[in-house]
Amino acid sequence: MSRIGKKPIEIPSGVEVKIEGNVITVKGPKGTESVEFRNEVKVSVADNHILVEPNSDDRKTGALHGLFRTLIANAVKGVHEGFEKKLEIVGVGYRANMEGSNLNMALGYSHPVLVVPPAGITISVEANTKISVKGTNKQTVGDVAAFIRGKRPPEVYKGKGVKYEGEYIRRKAGKAGKK
Repeated sequence: MSRIGKKPIEIPSGVEVKIEGNVITVKGPKGTESVEFRNEVKVSVADNHILVEPNSDDRKTGALHGLFRTLIANAVKGVHEGFEKKLEIVGVGYRANMEGSNLNMALGYSHPVLVVPPAGITISVEANTKISVKGTNKQTVGDVAAFIRGKRPPEVYKGKGVKYEGEYIRRKAGKAGKK
């Protein structure tokens, strides 16, 4: 049995949970999220907690037990608090700004890089070099942040590019450092 799956998920105030068949829908102040779970697990709501229980004791069911408990917990946290990823732009002349809801970045290419956020994701720019990606779905927020980072990943010689806030870039010595 999964250790993570055993923990009940507390439902915060202001969050509604509805189970219909194999779909759990969580509605909160930030939005609505749905998680479709498999038949190997049973999901129930009891006195302000969501319980996820396995239907058998085999290894695969134990893994799915922990997975679906985490997915449901992320949905509850997402509609209550939301998720956020912060990115930093490093480099001379590298900058970002918003054009409506779209992100426009100058990353050293001959053309501007335009990123259109998917539904449910909001992007904001602080001080031309700090980008914030917010949303209710943890996976989508991470995917959009990784997509933005992928437009110009940080390089190892000068550290220029788009990186996550607090990310450590291992630097290499260039030709001059070779002796």
